[in-house]
Amino acid sequence: MPNLNPERYLRLTLTRRELFTDDVGVLHVEADEPISFTPGQYATLGLAEDDQPRPLLRPYSVIGTPGDTHLEFYLERVDDGQLTSRLWTLQPGATLWMRRKIVGRFVLDTDVQHHVMAATVTGVGPYLSILRTWLDTPTSERRNDRFLLIHGGSYADELGRYRREMAEYATEHNAITYVPTVSRPHEDPSWMGERGRVEDVLRKHWDASGFPLRNTALYTCGHPQMIDKAQGIGARAGLPDDRIHEEKYFVERHTSA
Repeated sequence: MPNLNPERYLRLTLTRRELFTDDVGVLHVEADEPISFTPGQYATLGLAEDDQPRPLLRPYSVIGTPGDTHLEFYLERVDDGQLTSRLWTLQPGATLWMRRKIVGRFVLDTDVQHHVMAATVTGVGPYLSILRTWLDTPTSERRNDRFLLIHGGSYADELGRYRREMAEYATEHNAITYVPTVSRPHEDPSWMGERGRVEDVLRKHWDASGFPLRNTALYTCGHPQMIDKAQGIGARAGLPDDRIHEEKYFVERHTSA
């Protein structure tokens, strides 16, 4: 096992590999110490191999609440990806490494109270951290926020158990509206929910929310094409640039998987 600098890297232990489909799933990991981060940020995660001078690392959004030792990473496997193809074969007990410094500016916009969140498949990760942390805050200390989350995939299975988690939040809390959508319903005949790509249904549910434009931020995370189209909707609605936030996910051969 390579000897990594403990001041820069934190050792993680894989506790469970949970697959939603053959190519989409979650890595559950446990750290030896509490993890400090701002909900919405991403970690640099990877593997260290004996024949490599440095670990193979890629950025992934952190799913969890600050101060926990348990983290989740919602990933899509890339066949020719250098890292995800390896991660998909790991068994519980395997060691992963994470840079201690968790970074990113894709966090809750605290200057507004209404939040429109658009995500494709694994792009829901930052929003899960934001909402879990918001819900974990005592009611007396919780900000008076409202959330609309549009979460899309080609098929319902890609949304995994996070679809159920978010639906439960929406049922239990009037401040949260969750809209899952499937873009290939003809291949998913059991699906009875919203149909279309995220950007196709965003305007409809945003209008229905009644969120005041002057007190609203738009967040877009996931596929670059969705991000571009959703941001166009926000710009045409009149949102200023500093109220439109993005986190683009690319396939591994470009930046991350």
